[in-house]
Amino acid sequence: MAAQNGKDLLIKLDLTGSGAFETIAGLRATRMSFNAESIDVTSLESTGGWRELLSGAGVKSASLSGSGVFRDAATDERTRQIFFDGVAPVFPVIIPDFGVIEGAFMVTSIEYAGSHNGEATYELSLASAGALTFSAL
Repeated sequence: MAAQNGKDLLIKLDLTGSGAFETIAGLRATRMSFNAESIDVTSLESTGGWRELLSGAGVKSASLSGSGVFRDAATDERTRQIFFDGVAPVFPVIIPDFGVIEGAFMVTSIEYAGSHNGEATYELSLASAGALTFSAL
């Protein structure tokens, strides 16, 4: 597998609720992580004292984060609206040469920053709010 461009990891957003997704503008760095809590069922009878985990149990979650510069008022406004409304719309995430992860995410934080001689920047974090689907590219 050849190396992929980091700029090709895209977080998409439905601007109007019509199902027409656009890439969130201005992102310079993006990250997606998957997590699965484990349920420890180790007991005195566990072979050799090794930890045992309960298969198929626990909570699965995913998180998204991104940081960048302001480039587009529409995606910035929609992201802010989602945060203040406390809703969890569907976000597709394109992972290059891997596939598309899609599902409901809640915007859990938005941070704005800027210096007097630099560009205004933002960071956002999203947490999964339901089951995710995967489609291979």
